[in-house]
Amino acid sequence: MATTPKRSRSRSAARLAAVQALYQQEMEAVPVPRLLHEFHQHRLGATIEGVEYAEAEVDFFDDLVSGADARRAELDALIAAKLSAGWTLARLDKPMKAILRAGAYELVARPDVAAATVIDEYVDVAKAFYDARETGFVNGLLDALAKEVRR
Repeated sequence: MATTPKRSRSRSAARLAAVQALYQQEMEAVPVPRLLHEFHQHRLGATIEGVEYAEAEVDFFDDLVSGADARRAELDALIAAKLSAGWTLARLDKPMKAILRAGAYELVARPDVAAATVIDEYVDVAKAFYDARETGFVNGLLDALAKEVRR
């Protein structure tokens, strides 16, 4: 199925919102149903402090957040296995963990989305938070993970 520019933008917005939701969940231990409700009511497609947020594909957002939460232990193990010697998941900051968990979930559970698209999208999300070194890290780790889980 061809992806339209509007659908592509709404999925990009859903990915960014999912990373924000996963970050908030880790910071505040918000239960997923409450977190989804908050994002549906107050974030997705809203205007906050003069910034208009793109309309996000809600079902896709819900799947990313719920799926990444439900499979967190599995995803964390996959991510940890790709870290350099001496690095642990605990050493990564919370925004990076949220990016990697969402990307890993999409690679593992959403075969309908091309691996290259997943990697490119989460590198773009990482650019909102980090410099080139960290975005390269996201690219390399998700690429290695894709080669394992998308055989």
